[in-house]
Amino acid sequence: MPAMRFTKMHGIGNDYVYVDGLAHRVEDPARLAVAVSDRHFGIGGDGLILILPSDKADVRMRMFNADGSESEMCGNGVRCVAKYAYDHGLSRANPMRIETGRGVLTLSLEIRNGKVQQVTVNMGEPILDAARIPLDMALLGASSTVDCILRAGDWSGRATLVSMGNPHAVICVDDVTAIPLQTLGPLVENHRAFPRRINAHWVQILSPGEVRMRTWERGSGVTLACGTGACAVCVAGVLTGRTGRKLLAHLPGGDLRLEWRESDNCVYMTGPATEVFSGEWMGEGRS
Repeated sequence: MPAMRFTKMHGIGNDYVYVDGLAHRVEDPARLAVAVSDRHFGIGGDGLILILPSDKADVRMRMFNADGSESEMCGNGVRCVAKYAYDHGLSRANPMRIETGRGVLTLSLEIRNGKVQQVTVNMGEPILDAARIPLDMALLGASSTVDCILRAGDWSGRATLVSMGNPHAVICVDDVTAIPLQTLGPLVENHRAFPRRINAHWVQILSPGEVRMRTWERGSGVTLACGTGACAVCVAGVLTGRTGRKLLAHLPGGDLRLEWRESDNCVYMTGPATEVFSGEWMGEGRS
């Protein structure tokens, strides 16, 4: 069986293994995601992203976490899909339309010397309805997704719950560096109120236009960045009166610029996309 070509890419450190699904048929992407994501015995990454043909957009993406579970969206990942599609000639559309589990998103590409450098993504409207996030409000004992008390083990905190096509809990704290992510992350992710688990973000407000955040991603653990999470942080900041609609978010892997526009109620995210290397996967689970 021939080796499978792959490309390693990242958006401010949120790194995935990308496979051109037009050239390779992946029979078991969940199993492959686990194999390639292993940072010791595989390629290493936060998961696997397949770039596929679409009958409603320029390309389609499917995203699998490091544990093999499929997620609806990845904000850093979709920027890299746009870069791969443009730089490798799958599509020269600009703006580019990409089909995701969240629906079809529109991305504006900043091109330098024939390559995509920065991407602005219309991430769509935030979802605040509990049933669509989804979460069980009765288990939280809350009446609003804007201000909930989360209890996990001996820890408790006030959270704003938002979906950007995938679910997020945004928790404001005085110092994000003091948060034991490895301990609290799994407790929040697997809280019984979240039937599909949840991504958890601890956020430190630096000013009405600037925040610092750390992330525990559902299915992947601690990551250097989360694009949809940064969008959720922007929305949560506005809803709780802590920030304005334009926000600079500092994540461990780099910075993202967010804007929740009143004109269309959509969140726009701008950040880089970087190709690191390409190679051939010879390991178990290749197509």
